[in-house]
Amino acid sequence: MYTFILDIATTASRRFRTRIQYRCIKIRIERARTSEEAMCRNTFCSEERDNISTLLEGLSEQERNDIHFAVFIAQTDPSVHFAYHEDWLHNLADEVLLYDLPKKKMEHVIELEKTGNSREKGLFDYTYMLKSCYEQGAEHIAMFEDDIVALDGWYHRAVAGLELAERQSTLQKASMDCKLIQYPPSSTTKTNDPKVLYLRLFYTEEFLGWNSEEWRTYLSYSLLATAVLTIALILLRCISRTAKKSMTPSLVLPIYAICLPLTILLFFAAGRTTVLSLPTGVNEMPRYGCCSQALVFPRSSALSIINLFQDKKLGFVDSLIEEFADQNGGLRWALTPSVVQHIGRKSSKGDDFGTASKYSMSVAEKLWNFGFEENDGEELRREHLEVIGKGIPPP
Repeated sequence: MYTFILDIATTASRRFRTRIQYRCIKIRIERARTSEEAMCRNTFCSEERDNISTLLEGLSEQERNDIHFAVFIAQTDPSVHFAYHEDWLHNLADEVLLYDLPKKKMEHVIELEKTGNSREKGLFDYTYMLKSCYEQGAEHIAMFEDDIVALDGWYHRAVAGLELAERQSTLQKASMDCKLIQYPPSSTTKTNDPKVLYLRLFYTEEFLGWNSEEWRTYLSYSLLATAVLTIALILLRCISRTAKKSMTPSLVLPIYAICLPLTILLFFAAGRTTVLSLPTGVNEMPRYGCCSQALVFPRSSALSIINLFQDKKLGFVDSLIEEFADQNGGLRWALTPSVVQHIGRKSSKGDDFGTASKYSMSVAEKLWNFGFEENDGEELRREHLEVIGKGIPPP
């Protein structure tokens, strides 16, 4: 849920805070049916070349040729941004984009930049690039923040994830249509069209733990475990004479009073991501999805988000998107395992060591995907080369 601002050294004696910046990659995905879909990818422009290079490193020649890579310097005076003068930026990027605004609006952006109003300028910049990619005709628009690294093969996994998310969304829509035919809703009943709102390429497992809102579910699991144990003991007594004789109250009571509670506590202590981890593929994540480091929007959803941001004008990207989804529907999917990892330490929200921080770490430092760290680099490379050789994404 955090948008990040980084300190960038321009000289040995001067440091300035760079505002939200993005780079845009337009990707054409060649289909077997010979049609093309464009995917526009956006992110911050970072002082770390490694952050940019992880999105490009390892791409095949064909994959790179299918990419139009444009960098947006989201500062009113781009010359003060050190990267604007760096050869690597212009060599990597197909295009370097700058502000192109009417005079009155440009003056407002300059004022936001001077006052450090990141909530408004951050949303404005995000909207600016989202709209820019939308106007390019992109079928999918992916937004990346600069405090990330991507794994080898992220591209083909993201494409496969998009196809799977859209397929599952179509199945949900078909199922809903059948139910509506059988049980027509009343005129006052609001129905939401189950279409893809976004595909999340990064999330942190911290917010996917044992949340208090689901206590009824956890209680039912505990009661189920108790019932299973009770039935097992009763059956054992019925089947075995030896068990019937040995299972005295002095033996059964400790089982219920000590062993069963400890087993349940151990289950919860192990953590939800350990005992009930998300399966590989795409998973619906309507709640607790964090954060906005890497999101992919279908074209239709992007237009709705653009209109939302232009109407709100102030707020945090991820929070506004989740509020919109809760009110208007739209399926929120997440790619598992994450193909992007967060590496930032500072948050533009400014509350780095507020109530949400713990273990002597800032809020930003706790934004971490553990599943990402389980990847093996050599195995990822082999998978990527295999996909490139076949020319199709993995199932």
